Amino acid sequence: MEGIGSHSGRYKPVAGSQMSSPNVIPMADVMLVLLIIFMVVTPMLQHGQSVDLVPVYNAVDMQDADKDDAIVVAVTRDGGIYLGNNKISKDDLTGQIKDRLSNKLDKMVYLKSDSRAKYGDVVAVVDEIRSAGVDQLGLLTERIQRATTPPPPPPGSTPSGD
Repeated sequence: MEGIGSHSGRYKPVAGSQMSSPNVIPMADVMLVLLIIFMVVTPMLQHGQSVDLVPVYNAVDMQDADKDDAIVVAVTRDGGIYLGNNKISKDDLTGQIKDRLSNKLDKMVYLKSDSRAKYGDVVAVVDEIRSAGVDQLGLLTERIQRATTPPPPPPGSTPSGD
């Protein structure tokens, strides 16, 4: 007869059933880390100063404004002027734009203005950009999506459900 301690003092555990469900805790940890990384990096990908653009219905697409070498001037609500991400004075704007345009064939400059910026500040910046010898000036705006309504039913038709 064998007793509990008769196997030379060693205990061998009995194998239980296999765990059939996946362990999602490590996957959730990785996903949270990736989410945090994207939340930190995404604001850095923005070109230039952030402003609330003027909403319009008939906006023209300007894909070249998103290029890395595009010259973007921003006018903020308080009248601040930014060339790319750098704050600049109105007096230095013409010289800086001339320097950036000197080695480019395309003499296009993009202007984005806060919708609450003073009109006089924006006009003064446009005047400075023009005095730098800019051929074309693109005004960046935000497109308003029009709500599409279904066409009315033709006359003489009855409502559905009859």
